[in-house]
Amino acid sequence: MSEKGNHTGHGGGGAIGRRRFFRAAVALAFILIVMTTAFGGWVFSLGPLPLEQARNVSATVVDRNGKLLRAYAMADGRWRLPVDAKTSVDPTYLKLLLAYEDRRFWSHGGVDPLALGRAALQFTTSGHIVSGGSTITMQLARLLEPRRERSVSAKLRQMVRAVQIERQLSKDEILDLYLALAPFGGNLEGIRAASLGYFGKEPKRLSLAEAALLVALPQSPERRRLDRHPEAAHAARDRVLARMVEDGVVSKEDASQAKAVAVPRVRKPMPILAPHSSDAAMATVKDTPLIRLTLDSSLQKTLEALARDRALAQGPDISVAIIAVDNESGDVLARVGSSDYFDERRAGQVDMTRAVRSPGSTLKPFIYGLAFEDGFVHPESLIDDRPIRFGSYAPENFDMTFQGTVPVRKALQLSLNVPAIALLDRVGASRLSSRLKQAGGNLVLPKDEAPGLAMGLGGVGITLQDLAQLYAGLARLGAAKPLREILLANDDREPLRLMDQVAAWQVGNVLLGTPPPENGVHNKIAFKTGTSYGYRDAWSVGFDGRITIGVWVGRPDGAPVPGLVGRTAAAPILFDAFARTGKIPAALPRAPKGALMASNAKLPLPLRRFRPVGELIRTGSDQMPRIQFPLNGSRIDIDRSAGGQGAPMPIKVAGGVLPLTVMLNGTSVGEIDSRRQRLVDPPGPGFARLTVIDATGAADTVVIRVQ
Repeated sequence: MSEKGNHTGHGGGGAIGRRRFFRAAVALAFILIVMTTAFGGWVFSLGPLPLEQARNVSATVVDRNGKLLRAYAMADGRWRLPVDAKTSVDPTYLKLLLAYEDRRFWSHGGVDPLALGRAALQFTTSGHIVSGGSTITMQLARLLEPRRERSVSAKLRQMVRAVQIERQLSKDEILDLYLALAPFGGNLEGIRAASLGYFGKEPKRLSLAEAALLVALPQSPERRRLDRHPEAAHAARDRVLARMVEDGVVSKEDASQAKAVAVPRVRKPMPILAPHSSDAAMATVKDTPLIRLTLDSSLQKTLEALARDRALAQGPDISVAIIAVDNESGDVLARVGSSDYFDERRAGQVDMTRAVRSPGSTLKPFIYGLAFEDGFVHPESLIDDRPIRFGSYAPENFDMTFQGTVPVRKALQLSLNVPAIALLDRVGASRLSSRLKQAGGNLVLPKDEAPGLAMGLGGVGITLQDLAQLYAGLARLGAAKPLREILLANDDREPLRLMDQVAAWQVGNVLLGTPPPENGVHNKIAFKTGTSYGYRDAWSVGFDGRITIGVWVGRPDGAPVPGLVGRTAAAPILFDAFARTGKIPAALPRAPKGALMASNAKLPLPLRRFRPVGELIRTGSDQMPRIQFPLNGSRIDIDRSAGGQGAPMPIKVAGGVLPLTVMLNGTSVGEIDSRRQRLVDPPGPGFARLTVIDATGAADTVVIRVQ
């Protein structure tokens, strides 16, 4: 019994123990379920991560190579620039940052248990917080949801958020976002804003002292602000360096040298390159944080300094504007709208490259170009520079003298007024105006006024950027291209017709021989100067085989400046600008096929001397020559079935004084016979220009299409 009783008692005790264990397990499970549910509910109540708002950055404008030109503060006044740790941040800084703040950043899942344990042990042994144990991800969580209190619940919230961040973002994205949001004192957020604000440079190349300083500042950004508490910042930087020496990240010698470097005590201004272009881009492209321009920041900076120096030398009211254009692409490489953006006296915020001003003589090359194109004059033709009247208009040269009979080449190089107006009278002012407009040169005439001869000497308005586009068209052998300043994915710009290739080449060849200013090299840059009426505007525009540069000098308010002349005020700046590109002037294009290169004595008789329109008016058999066949705008079908050049093309002419010379695409192909006819070999497929010139220089031209 005793045994039974003992057996029964033992069995009852085991059952009771099992029941108690079961009840305890159920209770513990219930408690865990309740805690998990509550924690899960708390986590759920946190809501989604505020990542989109955190990704808002200052609008930035960069050049064609991605270099910062200008940044704009955010609406609340903060500077926060986008960061790519792999490409835009110095590796030394990243090494110090991770070694100091989060050495296991690349391996943990948002929370580092070892760092938390170390922080707890340090607190237990020292009685105060030595390190917080926060990872970069936890610090990012705190930046995403700023809170003043430092409590267990706040730390727990950061830990939960850090795990969420690690699940939604890659490590690279987390690091980039932290580097963009980290506070550095005042309104500076992120490593780029801090580096620019304190050191005046991008954080791509930081010294050890600079890198350690930027690691130290976010720990207590306001108490260590360099512009308010430089001593505290200096001490914090040195503590970072000492810690790095202890951890074997930095050598003692390097740290000692870095500690000897003084810390900056003032903020530097944010970079403002190409302010006029940046402002225009911001007004054009809306709601875009990053705008890429075609500008070259190095050239832009160089030309801004040139404009500033030359304006100071000219006087307190004078401004200088410069624009540089790539000939091939039409991309604007530099735009200096004024000599000083912040100079109110010089109206610095007015972009003078876009201001409409009188161009002086800078339109003359296009008059000569159309005259070459029409075939009634050649660079070696002779032309009279003598007093002449065109109705009530009697042009005079700048120096009030006349040169007599000169080659057309010299007339353009010396910018003689009478020959230019005589050629414009023959070309037609309306035709010049429409051709320039067709090529992108928007001429502004006085209200209710039609194009007239005075436009050849500056009696019209145009902008410096339009002039640069037209001159770049000369460099492109007659095909102007619309200027582009904002780099977009699609570039659908088509070339605009300015003039024939041969005519454009002839103009460039003539301008290449223009005597340069004292600081210029000979026969390297084709250029033209201009001075507007009343000495209000001085111009110089030139090109080589690669680039076109335009310069304007004057007062933005349009007031006269006695002695302000294009050749002495603007041309030296133009040649300096070419020199400061850092490249040897490129050769102009070679002469295109069909270009007639001959001395005056070997030119066809009608091309040896230009005769003004008044000398071409005749009656009876001496009437103006007129091409009867082929008709202007007609299509000529050439039979090339035999594989050769095709049957000869007949030409019939009425009127004119013999001998009559036939020019096909600018090249002489013989004379008309006594029956006023001639057969010529047809040109290749495409458009062709056919000109007949009589012995007096009178001419008729048609354009045909050969198929």
